[in-house]
Amino acid sequence: MKRGLFRRSSRDIFWLRDESLEDSDNLPDPDVLAREIVDDLEAALEQFREIAADLRGQEAEPEKG
Repeated sequence: MKRGLFRRSSRDIFWLRDESLEDSDNLPDPDVLAREIVDDLEAALEQFREIAADLRGQEAEPEKG
């Protein structure tokens, strides 16, 4: 990353806030939230595993030329 670009970029994360979750009365139970987070993380990890396997496969293939 270019140094100047990093300095000019905004490091504020206020825009990441989910406006729909501001009312805590409407939040799901903590155990439901925790399960959803675990499910999302497991799905993401599986996708990274697939990407890593694809990359290993590309490295093992001889170059065509």
